Parts: sequence; C-alpha cells; structure tokens
Amino acid sequence: MSLETEIEDLWARADEGLTASEAGTDERDTLDAFLDALEAGEVRAAEKQGDDWVANEWVKQGILLNFSLRETQRREYGDVAYHDVLPLRSTDDLGERGTRNTPDGTVVRRGASIGSDAILMSPCFLNAGAYVGDGTLVDSCDTVGSCAQVGADVKLGANTLLGGVLEPVEDAPVVVEEGVSLGAGCRVTSGFVVGHDSVVGENTLLTPRIPVYDLVEEEVVYGELPPERRAFTRFVESSVGEHDLFEGGAYKPAVVATAVENRTLEATEREEALR
Repeated sequence: MSLETEIEDLWARADEGLTASEAGTDERDTLDAFLDALEAGEVRAAEKQGDDWVANEWVKQGILLNFSLRETQRREYGDVAYHDVLPLRSTDDLGERGTRNTPDGTVVRRGASIGSDAILMSPCFLNAGAYVGDGTLVDSCDTVGSCAQVGADVKLGANTLLGGVLEPVEDAPVVVEEGVSLGAGCRVTSGFVVGHDSVVGENTLLTPRIPVYDLVEEEVVYGELPPERRAFTRFVESSVGEHDLFEGGAYKPAVVATAVENRTLEATEREEALR
C-alpha cells in the first residue's frame, strides 16, 4: 500500500475507536514513515492547483493521527524537561544543506519541513506539518503554525505569527508564497494566502475577516493578498460609529494594497480609495 492509503486506513480505524494504547509497532512505523515524508518535503499539507491552494486532507489526517495514536511522554530539550506526544525534529541534516538554526530557543517539532539555505533565528517555533522553503528567514520570536506553507526566499520579520489551520482537514492552511517579505509583528491567520513577491508592512493583520482594498485592480478582496503588492493597515469608519459610546466615531481595520513598486501613498489618495 502507498503511504496515503495506509494513513487513510489508519484514519478509518481510529474513527472506529482505535486508541493510542492499542496502536502497535505496525501503526507506529506508519506514523514515523509519514513524519519522515513530511520532513523531507515529499508530502505537504496543501498544494497549489491552478490559482487556488487546496488542502491535502490525508496529510492533515496523518498529522492528527500522530497526536491521537501516540502517548504523551517525558522528553528533554537541553536541560529542560517537557511532556509531549511528539519529539522535536532532528536538525542533523540542516548544516549539510546550508541551513542555519541558532541555539537557545530554535524549536522545531517533528514533522516540520525546512528547506536548504534557510535561517532559523532563536527563539522561534515551527510546528508539525509546517513547510519552510529554500532561502527563507524565520526571525526571532516567530511562530510557524501546524500545516502553514511558506515558500522560498521569504522573509518573516521578528515576532511574526503564521497560524496553522490543522482542523478541519478539508480547509487549506495559511500560505505565504515565494518572495514575500512580512514586516515585524505581522499576523497571518485562518487560511489567508499572501501572494508571491508581496511586501507587507509591520504589525499588519491578514485574516479573511478583514477586507483587502486592492488599489491595483480597484476591488475589495477577502482571504488573500494578490501577488506583487505592497500592503499596510489603515482604519475605515465602522457601522457602530454613531453609538453613544463611541464619541468621535469608531473605526475598524482594513488592509490597503498597492503595486509593490509604490513605496508610499499620499494621505489624500488613501482616504479617497478607502471611501
């Protein structure tokens, strides 16, 4: 059987009541082989099909099975003891591929894929199922959530959070395509897709609930930042602005996207675009 078939069969058995205490050597061998394939980048939680990113449901099932069919164990990370169902990922392969991971806080959970010539600055955290492409920088205090997909030559500024979206299995996770630069303090959540070669200003929240005012195509989009954009946060008038509690008006966040070569936008132009 293929690895996909084995995972799907194991998923069905777990759905019928198979527990961690009942899982034997064969089941653990399948789970280990699956994690090896994830770390090698041979399987991924999501892939691009045409213009859309689509979740590989069986891969997300495999990650969940590694949680549900394993017992929590006492483990060690340096001098620190911790308890988890998964060990940390071995980093022995990174040096030979030109990837650097600095000490004292670079935490990579088993099942995370890391490309060649990448840089992981401590402290940072990569969760199971995360994919980080070649030449990408994961800066200090960054979190790359479970199943998040980060392309090649991406810069994640310090204190950036990429959410994961492990469940439901049919939902695509957060995706940051190749060549993107996210400024310090950015947050990308709930399956949002950041298009390739975009530049995002610091402290920008990208989530499907916040509109993106794309001034290039002159449209409002949700859940994605189109490729080759420069994006930053501005605030627009909220519908609750006339409430007595909000003297002087109330505002809600929005994201403004311009052509990537447009480094600035005059205040009057921003106001006109947002209105």
